[in-house]
Amino acid sequence: MTAVISTLRTGHVGLNVTDLTRSLAFYRDALGFELLGEGTEEGRRFAFLGQDGELVLTLWQQAEGAYVPTAAGLHHLAFTAGRIDEVEAYEARLRDLGVAFAYDGVVAHREGSASGGIFFHDPDGTRLEISVPKGAEGASAPTAGAPTCGFF
Repeated sequence: MTAVISTLRTGHVGLNVTDLTRSLAFYRDALGFELLGEGTEEGRRFAFLGQDGELVLTLWQQAEGAYVPTAAGLHHLAFTAGRIDEVEAYEARLRDLGVAFAYDGVVAHREGSASGGIFFHDPDGTRLEISVPKGAEGASAPTAGAPTCGFF
């Protein structure tokens, strides 16, 4: 007997954080996620974040230090926007909040690509991206010979 296997898709992403209150504020205020649920018991703090009632991200307060790009595991977390002007609106919101960017403004995923976005870090240093599959035509690529999202 063979089982029918469906195509997988990402359900949600869980991130370990050092300070749930700080990270919750960042993902809610900077990126617009809504709080779907929260655990506040000492030693077991977590938050479920989503959009339109659908779970997208979980935050677990159990990290003892900042994100380490050279450790095995998550490389970066990428979000997709619908249009380039939405990416630019997120960029403006993030700049108003004092978030540091890996590159200046919208950049192409590679030279000549229609896809591109913005690259930045959350309060624990986790690498984040907001991009679009098209609309970044004409934007420069800051990294030659490798995808922009690879080494920031």
